[in-house]
Amino acid sequence: MHTRTLTASDTDLETAGQLLRSGRLVAFPTETVYGLGANALDPTAVRRVFDVKERPADNPLIIHVPNVSGLEGLVRDVPPLAHRLAGEFWPGPLTMVLDARSGVPEITTGGLTTVAVRVPDHPVAIALLGEASVPVAAPSANRSGRPSPTTAAHVMADLGGRIDAVVDGGRCVFGIESTVVDVRGDQPIVLREGAVTREDLGITGHAGDAAAIHASPGTRHRHYQPNCRVQIAAAGAAAATAAGLAEGGARVGLLATSDPPPDVAALGRFDHPGELAAMLYAAFRDGEEVGLDVIVVEAVPEIGVGRAVMDRLRRASG
Repeated sequence: MHTRTLTASDTDLETAGQLLRSGRLVAFPTETVYGLGANALDPTAVRRVFDVKERPADNPLIIHVPNVSGLEGLVRDVPPLAHRLAGEFWPGPLTMVLDARSGVPEITTGGLTTVAVRVPDHPVAIALLGEASVPVAAPSANRSGRPSPTTAAHVMADLGGRIDAVVDGGRCVFGIESTVVDVRGDQPIVLREGAVTREDLGITGHAGDAAAIHASPGTRHRHYQPNCRVQIAAAGAAAATAAGLAEGGARVGLLATSDPPPDVAALGRFDHPGELAAMLYAAFRDGEEVGLDVIVVEAVPEIGVGRAVMDRLRRASG
């Protein structure tokens, strides 16, 4: 199969929308990572998403809609909490889990009675959803378990020749996936840490999260791992850790708040967790391309977006 690379032009977005309506697979940018889109209400199209990603069938998908009205036909009801959070965070990197209507295919929900929905905050994504005129199920556009793609080139590296098209909208801003929250009660329950923080949501503590974790995409299987080892180093010790590994003969790269020592590849320097989030997956892929054995990443405080970053690092380090 030939994978077409489309631009963000009106003509190409119209083409991409037509492809989605006809059951084809189109990767597209969001503010978080690139998603692999399919008509969420077409079981055959959604099954292709699982096949080309080699994704476990019990891992539910996030449905993307252009506005809050897109919830109609997907969920049984929209409780007051969902209305409030949509008003505060949509469009944006917040996915809400709600009770699914019977018309949502079981393959899209991962066999659950709930469905995960969000409105992305990216002009190309919103324009494409408008052209498609169907709700679009879109997990990250990578092979299952791999680092999520933040550029169209990353998508092509993993899925080129396996999907119909990718819309190139440049590099994603946030670099990590959306926060997933169960909003069926009086208070949001965080199922997956992401770009919207607990502090943003006014949440303190972690009680109750584990009980519903199965309802969230991206939490129950191997994720985010490059084809080289990832090692987390304590704050302030990353450069020394990398130097020690290099002295032992390993090909090492460093992501840290300081510059790398001699014989260690520079994969990125950051000043705060948000900067690390934006560069993390791209750095993983850069390390692969130059044949590194180990990527050393400096740990960040688990406050705000730091929780999401450390979640991804622990999964990547396996």
